[in-house]
Amino acid sequence: QLQASGGGLVHNGGSLKLACVVSGSHANIRAMAWHRQAPGKPRHQVAEISVDGTTDYKESVKGRFTIVRDNAKNTMYLQMNSVKPEDTGVYYCAATIDTWLYWGQGTQVTVSS
Repeated sequence: QLQASGGGLVHNGGSLKLACVVSGSHANIRAMAWHRQAPGKPRHQVAEISVDGTTDYKESVKGRFTIVRDNAKNTMYLQMNSVKPEDTGVYYCAATIDTWLYWGQGTQVTVSS
């Protein structure tokens, strides 16, 4: 039900914008979040946004990444600026719909040094 897109190869210091669309009709999409999994490392949350727009970021991306959502379009975005090689990984979007947590399929982001 979640489709992530926008990943790719970007140079160190560049920008990239990810998108996550929740398909279907959902009246109760609660918190949405982006998670990252680097090679050989566990998945961890990078940014989260509540239904009222309150955001929370992993310390390492504060000031560089911005998470927003368009509730009318059931879509969430992650604007990634000043990217670094350590931002490399598969980015997964997640959404809590009613009481269930759903995951997207992931999109690869590779930052070249």
